[in-house]
Amino acid sequence: MIVSMSLAVILLQAKRPSFNWDPVMDAIIQVESGGNPNAVSGNSVGVMQITPILVQDCNQILERKKSKKRFTLADRYSAKKSKEMFLLIQSYYNPMNNVEKAIRLWNGGVNYSVRATNRYFQKVMNKMK
Repeated sequence: MIVSMSLAVILLQAKRPSFNWDPVMDAIIQVESGGNPNAVSGNSVGVMQITPILVQDCNQILERKKSKKRFTLADRYSAKKSKEMFLLIQSYYNPMNNVEKAIRLWNGGVNYSVRATNRYFQKVMNKMK
């Protein structure tokens, strides 16, 4: 696969601690909900289609970090709070800011399968171009 110049730049920047996740989050939002904050699909809701399990995982991470902050199920309908959850998940499970891992992790969870997340990964990458 040939990587486009803009994608190559994004992948290089991902190694930096101050990585800007906005293009990745925006692409995920387009794939997941088309930007609809009220989107619902089974247990997944909001612009980033967040599940109750992901909210629980975020709260466990916050607890481990000794933070008093907690997310609620209603926070899934907020684009801002959904992005906060995405960033928290990435900081915990993807500290090297690997874009591919971020996308696959968001779709397939912590123990994602590359094969099972290929279609989703391609959709998100196409939205980033």
